[in-house]
Parts: sequence; C-alpha cells; structure tokens
Amino acid sequence: MDEMRPSSGAAAHLGLASIFPPGLQAIYGECRRLYSDQANPLQVTAIVKYWLGGPDPLDYISMYRNVGCPGQDIPEHWHYVSLGLSDLYGDNRVHEFTGQEGPSGFGFELTFRLKREAGETAPPTWPAELMQGLARYVFQSENTFCIGDHISWHCPLDNSESRIQHMLLTEDPQLQPVQTPFGHISFLQIVGVCTEELQAAQQWNGQGILDLLRGVHIAGGPWLITDMRRGETIFDIDPHLQERVDKGIETDGSNLSGVSAKCAWDDLSRPPEDEDDSRSICIGSQPRRLSDKDTEQIREALRKGLEINSKTVLPPISSQRHGHDRPQSRKDSLESESSAAIVPHELVRTRQLESVHLKFNQESGTLLPLCLRGRLLHGRHFTYKSINGDTAITFVSTGVEGAFATEEHPYAAHGPWLQILLTEEFVEQMLSEIQDLSSHESKLLKEYSWPDKKLKISVLPDAVFDSPLQ
Repeated sequence: MDEMRPSSGAAAHLGLASIFPPGLQAIYGECRRLYSDQANPLQVTAIVKYWLGGPDPLDYISMYRNVGCPGQDIPEHWHYVSLGLSDLYGDNRVHEFTGQEGPSGFGFELTFRLKREAGETAPPTWPAELMQGLARYVFQSENTFCIGDHISWHCPLDNSESRIQHMLLTEDPQLQPVQTPFGHISFLQIVGVCTEELQAAQQWNGQGILDLLRGVHIAGGPWLITDMRRGETIFDIDPHLQERVDKGIETDGSNLSGVSAKCAWDDLSRPPEDEDDSRSICIGSQPRRLSDKDTEQIREALRKGLEINSKTVLPPISSQRHGHDRPQSRKDSLESESSAAIVPHELVRTRQLESVHLKFNQESGTLLPLCLRGRLLHGRHFTYKSINGDTAITFVSTGVEGAFATEEHPYAAHGPWLQILLTEEFVEQMLSEIQDLSSHESKLLKEYSWPDKKLKISVLPDAVFDSPLQ
C-alpha cells in the first residue's frame, strides 16, 4: 500500500467550488452540514491516486471530531468518511459515468465511528487503512455492500489484542444520502463486533444484531460507535439477549441467503474420465463456467433471499435486468469476473445426478447447521459461491419454486452450479448428525455420509481449496 499521510486537502478546495469535482463537492457539503466548525478536516490520502496506478482506491478519508450527544449518553468519537467508492469526477477516470438516475460509482461511501480515548488530540489513522482494505475488495471483486451485511475479518481491526475482529454494516445515523450530477450516494457505517456477535448475525440476521447493539450503551449505543477496548460481548453483558436471538432464529429463520466460500462438489455418478463429466472440481482440467444467465439467477436468488417473503421463489432465469439494477459493467455479490457471456444458457442442459460429494473448508462447514435450520426449515434456500471460481452449491427446500432440482431428482446441475433439494425429514436427520459443526473448536477434518441418499459431505483444510489445480 502506498504511504498514507494526513493532509488538510478539503480546505484548500473550499474557495475553488467552481472547479472542484462535483462528486467531492456533494460529499463535503453533507459533511459540512454536520461539521460546520471543521471546514478543514484532517484527511488521509494515498500519495499516488488509484487512477494514476496507485494501489489504494479511496482518494481521501476525512476524519472529524464528533462531540456525541450527552443527552443520549453518546460519547465523543472520531468520525471517518471515505471518498472514492462513488464517482467523484464524472470523467470515467475511475468509474463509468452512467447518468444521474442510478448509483454514483458503487453507490455508497463508507463511514466509521471510533470512540475517542481520553487525552487523544488527533484521530488514529488505522481506520483509514481498514477502509482502504474494504475498498480494494469492492474494486477488485466488484461486489457491493448493503445495510445488514457482515464482514468476517478474523483479526483485530486495529491489529491489537482486541476482541473486535469482525464488522457489520449499517446506515450512518447522521449522514443523509446525497444526489450528485453522477448519481446518488448513501453512507454505510462500519460497526466493529466480536466473533460471537458475528456468528449471531450469520445465524439470524445483521439488522437484528445491530438493533441489539444499539440497545447496549457500551457495545455501540444508538450511533453504533466502535470501542476497541470493549472486552465483553453483548451476550456477556446481558445474557437475556441470547434468548432474543434464539427466538428470532426460530421465528424468522436466517436472512443470510448465501456466502462466498471455499467449497467444491464432485459428481460421484460418473467416472472422472468421462468427457461429459461436469464435476466442479476436476484435477488437471479447467472447471466448467457459469453461464451469464445462471449467474444472474444465483445473484437474484441471493438478493431476494435477503427479503422476508411469505413464499420463497428462485427467480426465473432471464437476461432481462430490472430498471433499478446497476449497469452490466458492475456485478453484484455473486457474479464472478469470468462468468459473463461464456456459455449460452440454451446449450447448458440440466443434468440429474445420482450421487454427490460436497466439500467445504471449516468456516463454510460451520454454516451448514445455519443453512439447514435457519433457511431450509423455513422454506428458503442457501447458496455457497466459491471464491476460487464459478462453482456454486445451492440448497433448496421443497417450498422453493423455480429450482431445477426436484424431489424426484434432488441433485441437479447446470455446469458448475449444483442444486440440492432436501426434504424436511432429511434436513432434521442431517441436523442431528452434524451438530458438532456448529463449534469452531471442532477438529478440522470431518466426513458425513448418508448412503441411502447417496450424499457425502467432507470438511477439509483450506489448503485443499487453495491448490492451483482446484
């Protein structure tokens, strides 16, 4: 990463509004509404801008001192605001300009609120590095973030010994969405959480856990301010909150409809040398790729899976996008770089498989109970999308419409996309046998088999999925 240095760049532009890029003007204007007394905020900026070949996508991160709200017991804190995920310039140097009606760039900027420590006179700069890391992920994967999303980080956000090692995303409580000549921008706030809180968000939903955090002053409070010194989870502070999570899972199921994961599947119905074999993992050869229409359905399925509907439906495979979607040059959470316009859908036949072997790394494997209990038992679906290619595994219940897996043929594939239909009875049986997967302390290598169903599941070390042959 390029060297980053604090600067006072914002002030230098205040008298040059006529030539100052309109995207920047819009964000600075919203920040000045809150911080009229801080017209010249400290900024962290990469020496070499991304559009000049630098590695850091955010041109600037502004840092403000927020006095909080004593009446609501909201403490003083540092407020960080990114500039660069949206289109700041409108000249295609970073983002493709697509007009005023849609999102500007990726349609959002990141913010972060960090509790100010006693005696601190300047904001720490590590949150700027964290935001640059998240921005690099967005630019490289072209995956967007949404309110309620969770981010598994597996490391203290400030590289200390803190228990705050993961993140949830919510709307910023003070910054309002803005309209620019290049589209609209919303502000997504990063909220630091403990591992137990992340797991609860996965098992239930991010919004539910954010609401619980808002109700616990030392865990975030109404403005969800991150305190890196917090040593207790909300469940340590108030054990009754676990009951609310459990009840929420039982009543609502999980709103997590899919994850990017280290996963693979094998078709055990065919010998590996069969030229027609569409197994997702094939040593020594390239895996089949998702067609653009299959990719669209997976993506739409996950998007709709985040909504609470009375009836879960896998959207029909269609190349038509809704008017509110982003242009095709941008991809949502499950579209991979190689998936667009590769195989015409009509040439990809649905294959019914007799026997399958599913493979997951430990982190993905621990989500299987959530997939079964929180999704399938509530008539929903759950998708694992491989981070290493186009492989996808979608579990569907008998209540999901639009699936190409059926009760008669419960294992079916379109190229590397496998669908598995599980009856409620089989789900209950599986849950009784994989309960040990819920614990992150369980041993790494595990294997489960249901010979009568011709289904096998293995939990394997990460190295298996990191092999270049995979």
